[in-house]
Amino acid sequence: MEYKDYYKILGVDKSAGTDEIKKQYRKLAKQYHPDKNPGDKAAEERFKSISEAYEVLSDAEKRKKYDELGANWKQYEHAFSGAGPSYRKGQGQSEFGGDFGSFFGGSSGFSDFFEAFFGSGFQGFGSQTPKQRKGSNLSAAMEISLGEAWSGTTRLIRVGEQTLKVPVKPGVKDGQVLRLKGKGYPGQNGGESGDLLITVNILPDSTFERRDDDLMAELAVDFYTAALGGKVSFQTLKGPVNVPVPAGTQSGAILRLKGLGMPKAGSAGNYGNLLLKVKIVLPEFMSHEEKQLLAQARSKRTV
Repeated sequence: MEYKDYYKILGVDKSAGTDEIKKQYRKLAKQYHPDKNPGDKAAEERFKSISEAYEVLSDAEKRKKYDELGANWKQYEHAFSGAGPSYRKGQGQSEFGGDFGSFFGGSSGFSDFFEAFFGSGFQGFGSQTPKQRKGSNLSAAMEISLGEAWSGTTRLIRVGEQTLKVPVKPGVKDGQVLRLKGKGYPGQNGGESGDLLITVNILPDSTFERRDDDLMAELAVDFYTAALGGKVSFQTLKGPVNVPVPAGTQSGAILRLKGLGMPKAGSAGNYGNLLLKVKIVLPEFMSHEEKQLLAQARSKRTV
């Protein structure tokens, strides 16, 4: 049985923290996802390996077991080669004639290496009754627009041979993980299935920049409105609004529209704010009369 270096598969150091592991997983999963590489078996296998590595390294308990296993791999390799205590994999369960029980957790659907150390029905020496074990979680990712994150949406994703409807509530954040209970790998010996964990990736928006529950955008204001005051129409995610612009507004000023940002998750009816950064736009063409009036106004100004 070949030892799998999960750190190498994800391209992270053994001292990598949870955030770094998650970030690297999301990057690779997006690159090798089957939906982006239809018919590419190599990419599909790479995606499976990445998911398997993340399944272990993102779980503190599994990662601890794996790190201890890695330091003693030669010993376990010897045991599983037949030169040491006996190992046999029967129907629905595995039995190992040694004392390696601490390395087994309950899963199915990954590589033989994963199955042997994290997903078998191992019971220890002399065990007679198979123990129920919950199936492993399955990881997936999906992309939505900022508008869909604002309004909420539903996505259909295909997992294996089943198509699942995934509800996305308004206010979901980029990188947030949605959990579909019981939609992961099946359990063993009657154990419950694992969960499907779906990472939400929100695509960049051409108009808005999200800052937690607030939205930031640029507001083009013509020279005359900035100088004299008035209103400028702006298309928010909620719909068009007329934005009041005070007289003498400077370029770079921030106009705050309360309650026109992102929905606050878990707080129905509450929204962040929309922050509009003013960009003063000068007229490309002015008539002779306009130029004369501006010249007169300038001559009358006192500095």
